[in-house]
Amino acid sequence: MHRQLRTSAIALCTGLGFATAAVAEGEVVVYHWFEYIPQELVDKFEAETGITMVIDTYDSNEAMLASLRAGGMGTYDVAVPGDYMVQIMRDNDMLDTIEEGELSNHGNILPEWLDVDYDPGRRHSIPYQWGSTSFSVNRDVYDGAINTTDIIFNPPEELSGRINMLASQGEVMALAAIHLGIPMCSPDRDDMQALNDLLMGSREHWLSFNSDTAREILVSGDAAAGMIYDGFSARGRIEEGANIEYAFPTQGYIAWMDNMVLLNDAPNRENAIILMDFLLEPENVGMLTNFTQYSAGIAGVDDYLDPELAAQPERNPPEDAGPAVFIDVCDQQTQEIHDRMWTALRR
Repeated sequence: MHRQLRTSAIALCTGLGFATAAVAEGEVVVYHWFEYIPQELVDKFEAETGITMVIDTYDSNEAMLASLRAGGMGTYDVAVPGDYMVQIMRDNDMLDTIEEGELSNHGNILPEWLDVDYDPGRRHSIPYQWGSTSFSVNRDVYDGAINTTDIIFNPPEELSGRINMLASQGEVMALAAIHLGIPMCSPDRDDMQALNDLLMGSREHWLSFNSDTAREILVSGDAAAGMIYDGFSARGRIEEGANIEYAFPTQGYIAWMDNMVLLNDAPNRENAIILMDFLLEPENVGMLTNFTQYSAGIAGVDDYLDPELAAQPERNPPEDAGPAVFIDVCDQQTQEIHDRMWTALRR
């Protein structure tokens, strides 16, 4: 068996059944972040279950949601949204319910990741990986202090025009709100104006909006600084030898938990449950975490992790770091204004 990587949705055959995981067959169709699962883990799943894993990728929570709303529901079995996006999908009746007893490894979920606000009791999702979003700086270009969001929004001359931003509305706007010290979903007119002014005024300092190449653009030197996920930055530093440093701004930075959700109208629901149970086994999650360089939400995984992970600077904020905050879900009116800001910013 082998992974099938696709860039667009396809129609699937139905009627695929199974008796047990050992004799399962057919497919499980996964809507997934780019470069976020090792081939070795895909191969292990397929060898153990007989199920082919078919993967489509996206580069932001918002892109995933738009694709599902545009006709993707009924094509995919599972997706891997971030915490705030799980709540949005749940509130829009896009998620199926995992019945009690369907996941034999459900008890492996750590207590702090079980009764989460966006999915109390994990009725629709399981933990995948968690980490932080901030930015990294090429130390061959700039050797000054970097633990401030001014690096992104009011950069020094050495970095101006050489900054890559994530192509992720939620994270860019959340970091801007953190920089301003205002609530992420503030409906206040003055706060809205300040947010818009900051984004539009900072645009002249930004080179690009890229998520799937956020690491590569720093490693290559095409960008001298850029928003990035902590594990992505660690891989660029360790695997590719880039002289980049991950920042922990004193104003604060973004925390996130990605989750695998069971989608409504999943064409291969039984196989989706098998995959989710597979990803609740510590050995399998350890393989995933060693690849991504993030963190897991599963008990027993520490025995399978590379010892070097715990000491990584990307995992150990300094004492003066600001708080790590999760992205808020805005009310509809505020979200519509944010959507218009983002559209104008990307023109």
